[in-house]
Amino acid sequence: MKKAKEILTSTKKFHINLGLERIRAILELLGNPQDNYKIIHVAGTNGKGSTCRIINEILIEKFKNTDTKIGLFTSPHLFSYKERISVNNSLISDFILDELTNKIEELAKEHDIELTEFELITAVAFYYFYIKQIKYLVLEVGLGGEFDATNIIKKSISVITSIDLDHTERLGKTIKEIAKQKAGIIKPKSKVIVSKENKGFKTIEKIAKEKNAKIIIADDVAIEFNEKNYAIFNNKKFEFNLLGNYQAQNLALALKTIGSMEFKTSEKVIEKALKNVKHRARLEYQKEKNILIDGAHNPHGANALREFLDENFKNNKKTFIFGCLKNKNYEKMLENLIKPEDNFYLYEFDYPNSLKYDDLPETLQERAITLSCLEEVEKITKQNNELKIITGSLYMIGTMQDLIG
Repeated sequence: MKKAKEILTSTKKFHINLGLERIRAILELLGNPQDNYKIIHVAGTNGKGSTCRIINEILIEKFKNTDTKIGLFTSPHLFSYKERISVNNSLISDFILDELTNKIEELAKEHDIELTEFELITAVAFYYFYIKQIKYLVLEVGLGGEFDATNIIKKSISVITSIDLDHTERLGKTIKEIAKQKAGIIKPKSKVIVSKENKGFKTIEKIAKEKNAKIIIADDVAIEFNEKNYAIFNNKKFEFNLLGNYQAQNLALALKTIGSMEFKTSEKVIEKALKNVKHRARLEYQKEKNILIDGAHNPHGANALREFLDENFKNNKKTFIFGCLKNKNYEKMLENLIKPEDNFYLYEFDYPNSLKYDDLPETLQERAITLSCLEEVEKITKQNNELKIITGSLYMIGTMQDLIG
């Protein structure tokens, strides 16, 4: 039996090919497992992963000590494909991931269905959740929305997080075009959770009305960071384990989603869930190492990271270890991130299409110090007199498991 990673990362599969024909065909052969549980479907440019994890944590706390199981499917992963698929926060095992990946890949080959990497892992996830007999699935869109493999589902509550310019070569050059793709997850006569501050709100609202879907506007939430991190809503403070002011909108969406469901959730449940929720590499501060890890991968995310640093670490000398893919708007990302007084290292990490020193404009080449291996990165992170920020790409962070733990 082949390892799942070997199949999923093969050259033939490791590309993007949007469309629902192939995923529909393989899921029909599997008996449409995705029709057997209730789904919360989350799309957006930034904040999808955090929003999913908050909703997931609240549902798990709500149904703790019952037979109700909660599935979570997210992407991308940091270190292993297992991270994408969990039930009640327990990851799928290596053996079952390998077994299901081989089974579904063989079935696809028998019927001449050429699945991409994301389509195959999505089919594996849907089938696994069926086997585990989950009741609720928190489902993160991979790319876009309308033609993403996850959008094969028939019914869902839709959640749309903040929208900005990203993947413009596939999703469109304007906010309106991108919002239309994201809003493609909205199902007829369903519920749509969105913030009025969303840049694509008007487009989302228009599409929801066309589909006779009910728009539910998220309430305001505030974030306060002072020794501990707090979320403020309902005139109360709740300890919150996810850092960053931008998490306010993600939390607001999650709370409104939970409030729109067919059951009531107590404040005690929410309080416990917000203390426990985790999301690796999203403003993850490792105090003992004085390292902050953030998967900001577009200009909007880079700007949010800089705002957090300026507000909460304004007196700290900063060293950036940056790496990303060439197809990203890295010039704007770096413009948003780096100030004249900061140190700037470019990590040329080992990954297809990763950004190299020669790709940088001359003005940035003059500032950048190149790191070409993990040992060099580790040496920089051990300089304890300043804050080290590792950012630019989740793919880059995923190469650092031994370093960041």
